[in-house]
Amino acid sequence: MPRTHNVLFVCWHGSAKSVIAAAFANRLAAERGLEVRASSAGTEPDQAIPLHVAESLLRDGIDVREQVPVGVTNELIRNAERVVSFGCDLSRLDPPLDRTIDWNDVPAVSDGYGAARDEIVRRLGPLLDDIASANRF
Repeated sequence: MPRTHNVLFVCWHGSAKSVIAAAFANRLAAERGLEVRASSAGTEPDQAIPLHVAESLLRDGIDVREQVPVGVTNELIRNAERVVSFGCDLSRLDPPLDRTIDWNDVPAVSDGYGAARDEIVRRLGPLLDDIASANRF
């Protein structure tokens, strides 16, 4: 039985970039037949996912309207094989440096959902390739 790879995406509010990344990582991993469970969290989580983010994802066929942003915790980080930070300071949580990736230069969702989504999806390809290659050993 293949092992599930947990990936945690972290952005400041846990309601835009990390949500988009987790949603598309889960979709793309399923399309590739990879056992990946991606989740999102924020260092200062919002109460809800902004309407424009939820509506944009819904147009892409992903429904996050019932999802509530959560705060990043040591447990979430410990349970993740990979942690992708969108420019967040995670030092108080002591993330393992060998499993942490910084995507701090992804465009802001507030500047345009499409540009942020496209850049995130572009970066997910190599990340999923890396996970797939780890599965072979």
